[in-house]
Order: sequence, then structure tokens, then C-alpha cells
Amino acid sequence: MSSDDNGRDGPTRRDYVKYGGAIIGGGLFAGCSQRDSTATQTETATQTATPTATETATPEDTSYTVTMAPAGDVAFDAVPETWMAYYSNYGDMGIALGKLDSLEALVYREGWPLQFYDTLPGVDVSFDSVRQLSSGTFDKEVFYEVDADVHLLDPHFVSLKHDGFSAADFDEIASNVGPVVGNYIRRHGQDWHDYEYYSLYEAFEKVADVFHERERYEGIRTVHDTFIADIQANLPPERERPEIGLISSFSDFSDGSLDAYPIGAGNGKKQYQDLGIVDGFGPHIDGSYASWDYEQLLEADPDILVFPYGFASLSHSEFETRMDQLRDHPLGQQLTAVQNDRLYRGGTSYQGPIINLIQTEIVAKQFYPEQFGAWEGIETLHDEDAQLFDHQHVADIITGEVS
Repeated sequence: MSSDDNGRDGPTRRDYVKYGGAIIGGGLFAGCSQRDSTATQTETATQTATPTATETATPEDTSYTVTMAPAGDVAFDAVPETWMAYYSNYGDMGIALGKLDSLEALVYREGWPLQFYDTLPGVDVSFDSVRQLSSGTFDKEVFYEVDADVHLLDPHFVSLKHDGFSAADFDEIASNVGPVVGNYIRRHGQDWHDYEYYSLYEAFEKVADVFHERERYEGIRTVHDTFIADIQANLPPERERPEIGLISSFSDFSDGSLDAYPIGAGNGKKQYQDLGIVDGFGPHIDGSYASWDYEQLLEADPDILVFPYGFASLSHSEFETRMDQLRDHPLGQQLTAVQNDRLYRGGTSYQGPIINLIQTEIVAKQFYPEQFGAWEGIETLHDEDAQLFDHQHVADIITGEVS
């Protein structure tokens, strides 16, 4: 399969899209009302992190451009009033920028760790009025039905995940409905992703420029940078840090069919990267994951086992039921993490800035209780004295109460 155009014939997104006399290099022609546009834009290399949101010189002209691979230069006639997203990473970015009320649809409305937002005073996140798109059957007609002003997703990824989409479909959506902006930042090293990767905050900055929310972005970025610097300054020496292993919460713990993950590169495991943990599985896995049995898990035998999606997709009781299956298995009982009672619910790998802040706070306490305080469950996040960053300040940024 061609990584440029999902194996289809014809020009790719790296060629050009010509519409009404306008040429956009390496990207999708997009705008909130582009059908009347006659502007000509020259090709911009999508592999370079170009400064964002260039305003035109004419005071009464509200058009601007945001540049992000793979779409390239994306033109906006006005700031989007409504939006949709695919995963919770870009969805969380929109919420961080105070845009929850204008969120029209999500492809994955379920599987969010919504309890995290409850730790932010005055931030009430509910998707009751947000349309849930079917991840199995949705097609381009859904974009017309939702009619959002901007779509926060990576068109290449959607084309790979949903066979019914082509490059031409996203050109059509961008021209007739609204711009398409996004980049699959969860995991690096994908064969199809042969364009620039972005860090979480590089991608977040692009989304902030889409919505003209620079002040909120800068506020949350400052919280993040200060928080991470404080955490890293207080980490124990590497030789004293525990080995961490990631096992999917959806593994079959009774039969011993276990999905193991290395830390790797990309936004999906950012909290572990920032805490400088020792990857207990990385040396044993060639690729993005491995299917193991208990014998293979015992061979690695890390100090701590973390179970991704344990917060997002499982209740506390559901998680403990799975852990009991692990504890009761004859080989599972021999694991160091079981014997030392260091089995922890883990976060989602589709994390935006708010989810990441909270997931980083959680793992700091799980892994290094002597430095950052013990993890006593989700209630720990509600204790102001135990918080590792100012939750109230983050809430104020989201709700716009910061001057």
C-alpha cells in the first residue's frame, strides 16, 4: 500500500490540489467558505515546522493560514465556530482551549477518562450533546451531516483505517464543508507516516492557532513546562528507578494471552518518557507491541506493571476483577509486581494536554511515592495538598477566568 495515497492511482497530497485557480502545495485546499476564493498560494514544504497563523495585512480581511503536515497550508476565511475530532487527543486540545460547547461530533466519544476533568474545579465535561460517529461504518456523507467548520484529524490515518475514504474525498470535504487539520502523533515509526511528526505541544499550538486561542495555549504550556521541570528535578538517579512494563487492560488474564508494549517514541507514552522510567519491555519487543504468555512476561518480570486504558475503559471494580485473574494464575503469582502489589491502572495513549498533565501526575505518584506522595486512587487527584500542579489554575485557563 502506498503510504502517500493509500494505494490509489492519481496525484497524492504531496502533489497539488487545484481548485478555482488556487494551488495549495502538499496539502488540502480548505477554508470555512472557500468556494469564492481566488487566492493563489505557492507550495510550502510540509516537512518543516512553519510558524503558524499568518494574518493578512488587510484589517477587514479575517482570512489566515495554518500550516500542518500532512495537509500543508490550510486557509481559513474566519475562526471556526464548530468543530469535530477523531480521537481524544485532538478532542482534549479543543476542550483545553475552551471549545467544548462548539464540539459537534467525535468518532470515539467513548473511552475517555472523563473522571480526570472532575479534578478541575468548574470544568464540566459531558458529551451528551456531542454526536458519536460509528467507527466502523461512517463515510464522507457524515461530514456533510455534521457540517463542522473544521475537522481535527489526520486524513492519511482515516484513509488507512476506513477503506471508503480517498484523498479526493478529503479534498472534497475540505472544499465543501470545512478544513481538515491534524497529524497522527500517537506513535512514531509507522510505515505510512512519511511526513513530519509533531510533539504534543507542537500539535496543540497548531490547534490553538486554528481557533485563535494563543493565550490559553501559552497558559497551559507554562503550567506543563514548570510541572515537568519540577518533576524531573526531583527524580531519583536512574539506577534507583524501577523497571516499568505496559500490558493491555484488554488482555486475557485467565488464559495468559497478554499484549505487551514498549515505551517507544510518540505522544502516546509521553508521561513515561517525561518521567525517565526504565522500559522493562523495550529490550524484549521488536515493533510496537508483542503477544506474550505468562512465561514470556516472567522472563521480563519488571518491578511495576501498568495497564493502559485502565482509567478510560474500565471501572475500578472491573479493573480489579482482571487483576484478580492475574493474581490467581499460577505463573502470574510469581511476578515481582504481583508480589509487591504494584499493579496500576494506566491512562489512554490518545492524550491531549489536559489528560497528559493528569496522567503524568498519576504515574509520578505510582512510580515514585517517596518523592511525589503515594497514589491512593483517583481521590488523590482531588486533594489540593497532594496535587503536583495547580488544578485550579488550569481550570481557570480553560474557563477563561484568567486575566
